[in-house]
Amino acid sequence: MTTTLPQIRLNPAALWLSDGWIVTKRNLIKMKRSPDMLLFAVLQPIMFVLLFSQVYGGSIAVTGTDYTQYLMAGIFGQTVVFGSTFSGSAMAQDLKAGIIDRFRTLPMSPSAVLIGRTNSDLLLNAISMLIMIATGLAVGWRVNSSVLHFLAGIGLLLLFSYAFSWVMALLGMSVKSPETINNASFVVLFPLTFISNAFVQSSNLPTALRLFADWNPVSALVQAARQLFGNLGTAPIPDTWPMQHAIPTVIIGALVMLTVFVPLCVRKFASISSR
Repeated sequence: MTTTLPQIRLNPAALWLSDGWIVTKRNLIKMKRSPDMLLFAVLQPIMFVLLFSQVYGGSIAVTGTDYTQYLMAGIFGQTVVFGSTFSGSAMAQDLKAGIIDRFRTLPMSPSAVLIGRTNSDLLLNAISMLIMIATGLAVGWRVNSSVLHFLAGIGLLLLFSYAFSWVMALLGMSVKSPETINNASFVVLFPLTFISNAFVQSSNLPTALRLFADWNPVSALVQAARQLFGNLGTAPIPDTWPMQHAIPTVIIGALVMLTVFVPLCVRKFASISSR
């Protein structure tokens, strides 16, 4: 007489979450074994904080607030946007190294690879945020709002970074080599971060650049962070919808990016995995 063991059938959603967590764990272990990547990821925002606050701060005047208070939200916004490029470069590197081909042989959800990649980069951005907060406090930055508003500001920055990492992941799967992703991402990121209100008030820019900055999603992100951190002071707010309604603009923008780029990334990954 043979005994048949009962078969355990897991819910597809549970399997998907499990696959995503396993890939996330794999990326975190890889990050742990490459401490230089984490080191340079957190050194860059520290350098920007010290450079702009201590070197350029005395030469840059902003209306209605102290420059250090004005600056930090811009550094936060720049860092989380730059941090999203890890998703693109890591996907390009995994494609080149053949890791994606190994994943193809496993009984796992294809989207789990993308979920694991973006989740681990979200954690890296969170670590960078903690270090930036400590650096900002050291140079005189202060949060002039409630704890809930402060946490909401951090959450909004991380939400935007997570959504934007899917954009970079698609770009990473679309280029021919990991070397290309760095140049391609900077073509996108430099205008978004530097033609914005991150470091200077948009009212000081020429007309064409001012219009771009006032409708720039990174400007809305920075404006929302300043508002939630209580760093606006009496600085004038540009009379455009994104600047007047910065918080809903960021939330809507993040949801739109997730709605558009998550399916595009899954489709692109399925396409390159079937080659």
